[in-house]
Amino acid sequence: MMRSSVGYLILCAVLRAGVTHAHAEAAESQEAFVGWTREDLDAKWGTDWGFSGISTFAHLPHHRCLQYPETEYDIGILGAPFDTAVSYRPGARFGPRAIRAASARQTSFRGYNPRASINPYREWAKIIDCGDIPVTPFDNELALRQMSEAFTNLAHSVPPKQSVDSSIAYRRRPKLLTFGGDHSIALPTLRALNKVYGNVAVVHFDAHLDTWHPAKYPSAWFDANDPAEQSFFTHGTMFWLAHNESLLLENKSVHAGLRTRLTNLGDNEDDDAQGWARIACDDIDDLGVAGVARKIVSHVGTETPVYLSIDIDVIDPGLAPGTGTPEPGGWTTRELIRVLRGIEGLNVVGADVVEVSPAYDGTGEATALAAAQVAFEILSSMVKRGMAPDAGTTKDEL
Repeated sequence: MMRSSVGYLILCAVLRAGVTHAHAEAAESQEAFVGWTREDLDAKWGTDWGFSGISTFAHLPHHRCLQYPETEYDIGILGAPFDTAVSYRPGARFGPRAIRAASARQTSFRGYNPRASINPYREWAKIIDCGDIPVTPFDNELALRQMSEAFTNLAHSVPPKQSVDSSIAYRRRPKLLTFGGDHSIALPTLRALNKVYGNVAVVHFDAHLDTWHPAKYPSAWFDANDPAEQSFFTHGTMFWLAHNESLLLENKSVHAGLRTRLTNLGDNEDDDAQGWARIACDDIDDLGVAGVARKIVSHVGTETPVYLSIDIDVIDPGLAPGTGTPEPGGWTTRELIRVLRGIEGLNVVGADVVEVSPAYDGTGEATALAAAQVAFEILSSMVKRGMAPDAGTTKDEL
């Protein structure tokens, strides 16, 4: 019995050695798996369907630009998930996530914009998704500091190196398209732009003025005469603060789409004193879409550095209900997009799309979809403006 057991063990060892030797010979003679070249891998696995992939805006590559400031890009998408300066319905901290999700059907291989005659994702510009600013929800003073520092750092980003053979005629500074968050994020953005461009004009699409004196929100709990009062920083006062900090060009900024109730006519007088022009929502019926666009361009000029700020509540809440301060009677999504197309010649140095609050949106994501389309139009205009003159566009000297 013992002798047969020993024989069995020896036989197993021999067989095992033979199998191992056979595998080794096969490994030595095996050819590389077909499709392992860089080109094959990119072609097979380098694209996504609208419903697949990690949720970045338009499936763009994701880089943590704040954490890695050496990251090069021409246009960066940045989320500012902050909503604790809102006066009515909170929830816009989830806006960046919702806009990215709603952009899923935008892809570089199917991103041609017929009105602009370009695919912004495949032209000269390197466009990436820079992720979000990790803004605290507990302390607005700290949040403002965080956003101011983040935007300032990114405003000084270095553009991609330009090759000798490039068809890009002009090198410009990198630009940011920011997704809010509530509208107060415009203040830290303007602070950052001021350090790079000096004073800029604001083209502001909104149902509301957002130039209100903080005391327009009456309270016995703060000192209305204290310029350092933290509660002065809200999504309805940030342009008042920007004016007081001398961040805006005089008499160059314009509101469009206004239709809100006022405290009294003194609100418009305060707005006048801060140098703003106003285009009411109803003006689109008298001037038409083209007339509104012409009025904006003629007031601002095509060489003035512009911060383009779009509160999604400029659209009627019947079409974009997911927002913090809805005002009935607004523009349609199509009207807003057509006005944006009409001002594509502006020298936009930064932009935002804010106040998307998905908790109030429907299952069809109408508000987020509108915001994603607005962002696509802004990107198209930025890229088109930055192209060489022989492409039929205007030189960007900034």
